[in-house]
Amino acid sequence: MPHISRAIAITLGFALTSVSPLWIAAQNHDPHYQPRYRLVDIGTLGGPGSFISGFNDNLNKFRPLLTNCADTARLDPDFPDNDNPFLNFPYIQHGFRWSSGHLTDLGALRGGTSSCGQGTNLRGDVAGFSSNGSIDPLTGIPEIDAVLWRNREIINLGTLGGNNSYAVGINERGQIAGNAFNSIPDPFAGILVPFGATQVHAFLWDDGAIQDLGTLGGPESIAFYLNERGEVAGGSYTNSTPNATTGIPTLKPFLWSHGRMLDLGTLGGTIGSPNALNSWGQVAGSSNLAGDQTAHPFLWDRGKLKDLGTLGGSYGEADGINDDGVVVGFANVAGDSHVDAFLWENGKMTDLGNPGCDSSAAAINSRRQAVGTGLLTGCSTRHALLYQEGRLYDLNDLIPPGSNFELVVAWYINEEGVIAGHGRPADCEPDLCVHAFLLFPCDGWSKCENELQSTTETLSPQPARASVSPSFAKGPQVSLAAAWPTGIARQFAFKAHKDY
Repeated sequence: MPHISRAIAITLGFALTSVSPLWIAAQNHDPHYQPRYRLVDIGTLGGPGSFISGFNDNLNKFRPLLTNCADTARLDPDFPDNDNPFLNFPYIQHGFRWSSGHLTDLGALRGGTSSCGQGTNLRGDVAGFSSNGSIDPLTGIPEIDAVLWRNREIINLGTLGGNNSYAVGINERGQIAGNAFNSIPDPFAGILVPFGATQVHAFLWDDGAIQDLGTLGGPESIAFYLNERGEVAGGSYTNSTPNATTGIPTLKPFLWSHGRMLDLGTLGGTIGSPNALNSWGQVAGSSNLAGDQTAHPFLWDRGKLKDLGTLGGSYGEADGINDDGVVVGFANVAGDSHVDAFLWENGKMTDLGNPGCDSSAAAINSRRQAVGTGLLTGCSTRHALLYQEGRLYDLNDLIPPGSNFELVVAWYINEEGVIAGHGRPADCEPDLCVHAFLLFPCDGWSKCENELQSTTETLSPQPARASVSPSFAKGPQVSLAAAWPTGIARQFAFKAHKDY
């Protein structure tokens, strides 16, 4: 099962049986104990859905603060816009920030319509992107700019001389990582980011200045993750020569640290992708093997790239890592009949089983709690799941009875044990509606009263002010090339959430 992105893999499921005692050393809890959670349906901004993305840290690591985007009641005049996955929804979407029961509509740049938050910190800053009201003359589609919402002001972070940019995350220091286009034409434009017609480069924005992080020698790079040390993990071309096996130049994962971009290497293939970054600069992800016919999960730690192997099959991918270097993900079992969630620690990969079909793990915290999603017996029903102390729980069994809300996918779990994901209220049509949810640990049903609709308020941002952005000549339009064969496509995972 080669070339599966995380956006696809997360839909495959999580684990229910064959949970190994290696998952957690301590096994002295009451076998009948079940954790309990208070459910919060964060609601929407007037439309049918609310979303969080499956590739960056929409849930704050330390506190229950959530951001991404939600449907408003207004139809989007640019729909359908199949070339721009950020703006391809029937309803105008706005970025939101959820905090203490309040869902805040962050608005958009003056002249723009849609926006989306991609990360939030404790001071209330949100980084993301917004349409700006202009049409990209090179592609004919709406432009978007990376933005920062701070102190009721929306700040345009600018570009690197091109027509589009977007942020992927923000840390507690207020640094922002993202990707921006420059003005240089490139025959591979539109592959790393499926819109735009010039080169795209990873950037780091800090205190009003946007810094081009460069590449590993090729024409383009792309950032995925940012940690508290200001390190950025992403992928970069290393040259401009297409490989026969993929049709694109060699693409390697990188870690930008202390002012330089480190080449993390691959496991023999020509494509590798980072899928997680922890506080200590350890990177987990997926890399093609020699020949580019399949891929294995990897862990990069202090200059060494380690193949984590599989569960006996041909393919695997690492999707989460905690600050102790414990990795979770999914891998094919012997015979490639299905994939199971795994936990890798100290050189050993443990099969976490499955609920009857397939399984996948998405995130793990320092308490060694992991979350993901699972296809139940029959392979038609998907539920959000939790691993804790050697056991697997269907999260739908851990919220108060009668909640009338189906928890489908769990994307994140933070250091407080708060879980974020996607689900459906009882009156939500499966193919048309999805709501973001939060789960708060609580002690017994009496303290687990649900909150099925957040209080919504609208932020009226002050007029946008722009960061300094160089001005360059703009190049000609270049046609889009083939889609990503591995995990890079996962950065657009939120586009698939309506399928959940």
